[in-house]
Amino acid sequence: MVIATSVENEETYQCEECGFHYLEKEQAETCEVWCKEHKSCNLEITATALENKR
Repeated sequence: MVIATSVENEETYQCEECGFHYLEKEQAETCEVWCKEHKSCNLEITATALENKR
């Protein structure tokens, strides 16, 4: 289940599997599904994570 959080006064959504944060809930859900099914991260998905945009 995706977690709603706040990072730098901005509402974000966190993948519970890998911990990456996203601005869009759908992105976090997509990430979480991939992580659970493959036990790894998908570079195309995580490229949109806030941690990789800074």
